[in-house]
Amino acid sequence: MPPRNIEDMSGGGETDTLGLDQIEQLVNGATDAAVTAKRPPRQIVWRNVVLFSLLHAGAFYAIFLLPQAMYQTLLWSMFLYFLSAMGITAGAHRLWSHRSYKAKLPLRIFLVFCNCIAFQNSVFEWARDHRAHHKFSETNADPHNAKRGFFFAHIGWLLVKKHPEVKQKGKSVDVSDLTNDPAITFQHRHYLKLVLVLCFIIPTYVPVYMWGESAYIAFYVAALLRYATVLNATWLVNSAAHIWGHRPYDHRINPAENMAVAFCATGEGFHNYHHVFPHDYSTSEFGWHLNLTTLFIDTMARLGLAYDRRKVPLDVIQRRQQRTGILREDKLS
Repeated sequence: MPPRNIEDMSGGGETDTLGLDQIEQLVNGATDAAVTAKRPPRQIVWRNVVLFSLLHAGAFYAIFLLPQAMYQTLLWSMFLYFLSAMGITAGAHRLWSHRSYKAKLPLRIFLVFCNCIAFQNSVFEWARDHRAHHKFSETNADPHNAKRGFFFAHIGWLLVKKHPEVKQKGKSVDVSDLTNDPAITFQHRHYLKLVLVLCFIIPTYVPVYMWGESAYIAFYVAALLRYATVLNATWLVNSAAHIWGHRPYDHRINPAENMAVAFCATGEGFHNYHHVFPHDYSTSEFGWHLNLTTLFIDTMARLGLAYDRRKVPLDVIQRRQQRTGILREDKLS
């Protein structure tokens, strides 16, 4: 079934479209201009500082082990990178945060397990925070407000306690669909156990038992380095793609089109488009171009596991560009 346009929400056909004004309301209408409280004293979460420091130290050391790793281990790590990315991009982001398409139970279960490989908080927490990010973008209620700088938007927001506005305004975010999804609630209840097995134990022991890799190299390369790489690729969407790039759809907002981020994050770098049209399942008007996640979702649709893909019509995109877009004003990073 072809993607449905976000212009005809009757549900009776293969298109699902909203008018331009309605689409803008989804993006900008919910943003609360009153979220302007002063920044409170920064409270460092030292546990996270230590854990992320150890992770990145281990990942850096793993780079020097790459020449010693068997080629099967490198391919395995790349495969895990793909699974981890899909658990975030196709799962927590496009499916559960934005409900930009629907997935049958087998695909939902698969994406939940892929999300555990990624280890970026449970789907419930990830989607809740991401909805708040869109609703209160670039304000104190945005969990990773890029106006607080690159480092804060990239990783710093995980190293300090949340701004009070994040907690206060976050209560207004509707998460009822998440709490009613059995796949998500199961993952949330058993998250740490699932992560231990899927993010660390299995990635380490498959190379050891399948092709005789050293457990030492397998752990550092397939577990730590792969995990840290996926983490930083995801974080670049919050940091780099909110600072550098061009803004052809809305020059008034910070999110930008960043092709480097799109490549690293399997299609999540078309960020100006995404913040203007957040319910487009492709997060871009360019289909599979630098967008492995869209290719994955389309493949799942061909297999009958994904359906009701929501897509913004070209004429709506063009009208928005004419009103609020701007020609490429700087080079992509």
